[in-house]
Amino acid sequence: MQLLNLTPLDTLIDPHDPALTSTASTSRFATAKRTHLGGELRSSHVGAKVRLGGWVHRTRNLGGIVFLDLRDRAGLLQVSFDPKWTATDVTERAGRLGLETVVMIEGDVAARPTEMRNAEMETGDIEVRARDFQIVGPAETPAIPVARGKGEKLPAEELRLKHRDLDLRRPELQKNLILRHKLQQTTRRFLDDRGYLEIETPILSKPAPSGARDYVVPSRLHPGEFYALPQSPQVYKQLLMISGYDRYCQIARCFRDEDLRADRQPEFTQIDIEASFVGPEDIFSLTEGLLAALWKDAGHSIPPTFERLRYADVMERFGIDRPDTRYALELFDASDAFRGSEFGVTKSVLATGGRVRGLKVPGGTGLSRKQLDEIEGIARSAGAGGLMRLKRGSAGLEGPAAKFLSESGVQRLGVGEGELCLLVAGPEQVTNPALDRVRQDVAKRLALVPENKRSFLWVTDFPLFSREADGTLSSVHHPFTSPHPDDLELLDSQPEKVRALAYDVVLNGLELGGGSIRINDPSLQRRVLSLLGVGAEDAQMRFGFLLNALSAGAPPHGGIAFGFDRLAMVLAGASSLRDVIAFPKTTAARALFEDAPSAVPPEDLRELHLQNMTS
Repeated sequence: MQLLNLTPLDTLIDPHDPALTSTASTSRFATAKRTHLGGELRSSHVGAKVRLGGWVHRTRNLGGIVFLDLRDRAGLLQVSFDPKWTATDVTERAGRLGLETVVMIEGDVAARPTEMRNAEMETGDIEVRARDFQIVGPAETPAIPVARGKGEKLPAEELRLKHRDLDLRRPELQKNLILRHKLQQTTRRFLDDRGYLEIETPILSKPAPSGARDYVVPSRLHPGEFYALPQSPQVYKQLLMISGYDRYCQIARCFRDEDLRADRQPEFTQIDIEASFVGPEDIFSLTEGLLAALWKDAGHSIPPTFERLRYADVMERFGIDRPDTRYALELFDASDAFRGSEFGVTKSVLATGGRVRGLKVPGGTGLSRKQLDEIEGIARSAGAGGLMRLKRGSAGLEGPAAKFLSESGVQRLGVGEGELCLLVAGPEQVTNPALDRVRQDVAKRLALVPENKRSFLWVTDFPLFSREADGTLSSVHHPFTSPHPDDLELLDSQPEKVRALAYDVVLNGLELGGGSIRINDPSLQRRVLSLLGVGAEDAQMRFGFLLNALSAGAPPHGGIAFGFDRLAMVLAGASSLRDVIAFPKTTAARALFEDAPSAVPPEDLRELHLQNMTS
């Protein structure tokens, strides 16, 4: 397609025309080539002469009259070409415009006739009556559609990610990314108002042990040595506190080389916060205020303070440390009901220190045999050996295990009329994940989850350590988390029982962020590293810069980090992180639009001292 030889649009509008200067000059999007974004025009602009630029979203040729929807980042606007106000040759050319062609249009804003107004468009009360236009960006037939009719499905996600430039033109994605921008600005303003300094930390950092793998970058100047891309700015923000900056924040890019899911990306963004001379209450208050400001941006209000539950309690009641508390379906311990019973499954489990736990489902007796089999399959996929089913019908307690229960056992179990009782026997590492999955599935099947309810929760008093299968200890959060001062005496004798000054904020079963008060005593930090199997020499090699800084005088400090991509996803009502990230990776960690990762020429590898990769 060739550019049309038109009179330049710049000459079609008199810059001194009162109709132009009184309205067009009020647009913050005015440039030398346009007066407004089409999607920002409203009834108040009727009578204005405007110059617009955008993409042809949809056309309708009614035989002598042509309508097109012009799209820009502000939305859609109807433009009409009618012999009453448009030259015949201009209307004919408009009728031949292809979708996604970029045009500049000059015309007049007019009110639509009442019967032609479109309540589904924000600009539906008006149109621009075109006098001329120019093609400034010819377009081939798009590889994927940008404009969709009602009920028309999106192309496959892989195809959309391959043609991301077209996919990003969709109004839904543009709305998401504009909201993301607003959330970033609100975050910065909120924290700036409270004295937080936004300080950038390195992207090329020192490799460090962690729960996930580092992305490493070879050094050309130092053969055989590598940088790592940061999994978080954790150590840097602690150094800033030690250096006296008092309050730090950053919207930080982070990287983790781990297996991906719908809510994970290899590179991600987090709101990172750290402050000195604080305790958990300070972080709770700051977080609740920040999240209230972000939710307000999305048009919602939330409670000023959040419920708080200890880690041990949420694990006992829900089986997971990020529970969805919108509904009251909770776990209970049924061990006493089966104690002394000859039922083989429960007898062997109780004899080895395990428990029988489950949940009672009001109205659950209405679930079919097929549905119960599906629920049991979910429990098995989470590690359970099976799922015991009991229900109270007209004949009393029913189910394979019922005949093994004594009268007192039946009473202890306490299954009410019409209730279904689902039980799992085993150690907590089996019952917790299985019953969590069962709880979530049953709640969905029985429509127990309130759609528009937002249930925020603080989970506190996490354990400092977890015991691995080989007997070693690992950090539940990270090795710089402070032990609870009341549990210091247990640090050497019973480290698994030591609580951490750590906390997570949860919404409807999603972890939004987590943080802790940090260790600011170098001797305690060395002690914790030692319990994690990091000897004195190794600790100095890996963390010497931090240990030395702590030894120079460190204030008590702590902070929190939020997954910003996840926050944006929740507030946009999106189903995937990829819908709120401009250029995301697939679940295979590939960027399809640019075909990355890709091979590197052998000569480049040799320059990086990676010759063995060229063989």
